[in-house]
Amino acid sequence: MNVVFELMQQYGLLIVFASVFLEQMGLPLPAYPTLLLAGVFIGNGQYTWGAMLLIAVLAALIADSLWYRAGRKYGKRVMGKLCKISLSPDTCVRQTEALYLKFGPPALLVCKFIPGFASISSALAGSSGTRYCVFVLMDGLGALVWAGSALWLGNLFSATIDELMLTLVEMGKWGTLLVLLLLASFIAYKWWDRQRFIKSLHMARISVDALNEMIQQGATPVILDTRAVHLVQDGWIPGAQFVPLEAVDQLVLDIDEDAPVVLYCSCPNEVTAAKVAKKLMQRGYRNIRPLTGGIDAWRDAGFEIHTAVVEKVSDV
Repeated sequence: MNVVFELMQQYGLLIVFASVFLEQMGLPLPAYPTLLLAGVFIGNGQYTWGAMLLIAVLAALIADSLWYRAGRKYGKRVMGKLCKISLSPDTCVRQTEALYLKFGPPALLVCKFIPGFASISSALAGSSGTRYCVFVLMDGLGALVWAGSALWLGNLFSATIDELMLTLVEMGKWGTLLVLLLLASFIAYKWWDRQRFIKSLHMARISVDALNEMIQQGATPVILDTRAVHLVQDGWIPGAQFVPLEAVDQLVLDIDEDAPVVLYCSCPNEVTAAKVAKKLMQRGYRNIRPLTGGIDAWRDAGFEIHTAVVEKVSDV
């Protein structure tokens, strides 16, 4: 642990830059503890506020700009790819979309305080057409508040944190082992939480090939598009009816309870479609199946896509 302490003393700015950059790129490596420690070194007079804030904000802006450009170039599909590298991906797209759609670019002011949301919100800003100058302003202010709060707290409680660090140094290799164990426990918990969530939505799926075959044979099932309204504009499966998650409680299906129903979305692991399916199954519908891979898999297979301006439909 003493080596880590000495590295922070000598290369604090570089370590802060790397820590913030890697977290904003989506890796499950929390940068907030590093910034807290940096606040202690500011209190000890080894670094200045200006230098630490500048390096943290710069690291965040570089990483977030990369995701912004990816969102601008590849559209909303990049968010699904981004979520797959996260250890808690399956609700982050929809939650971040809801936050960003409600507040717009000002949502970037708080996204960094929500683990896993910063990179998603940056990609969403790019895919939704937010101007880069507006993105940089809001994201930069958000990074300033986020990093500044950590540095301020580290400085405020510098005596307590300093004492804890000295205790870890005195523990030698056991102190280092304890820190590594805590980090490993954090990553393991996030992984376990993701697997538990995915398991809770486990049910039979239908492949895009099977659905396309049913349509070609004239046995088209009820097809429900469960995406948010703004995502529907990218195109949908022919015959689909639009039922976002928030409208499912008002949904009325005038069909037999055993009639086939296929739901799709654009989420990792078909999360939104599976949630809607669960709600419908609780109401007695039995032949409910999410579409494996969602609209992205359907599009990638080269099957027909309809596009036009649509409005949300809550009654079927």
